[in-house]
Amino acid sequence: MAQRLTQLLLTIGWTFVGVLLIYGGTWLFDRLTPLDYRSEIRKGNVAAGVVLAAVILGVAAVVVAVLLS
Repeated sequence: MAQRLTQLLLTIGWTFVGVLLIYGGTWLFDRLTPLDYRSEIRKGNVAAGVVLAAVILGVAAVVVAVLLS
């Protein structure tokens, strides 16, 4: 029982770390690019949405690869 609780807490902790890393990567991308993607998405710019989605997926793939290794 204690081992399952430990595994559950580790899973929750690493999930939280992964989400923070994904958020941090997206935040860093927003700071390094001159275009405000969020305002462009609000205006209906689909291309900006695709770019931001690709960045999020790319950062998430790297985070998952690092956390699973």
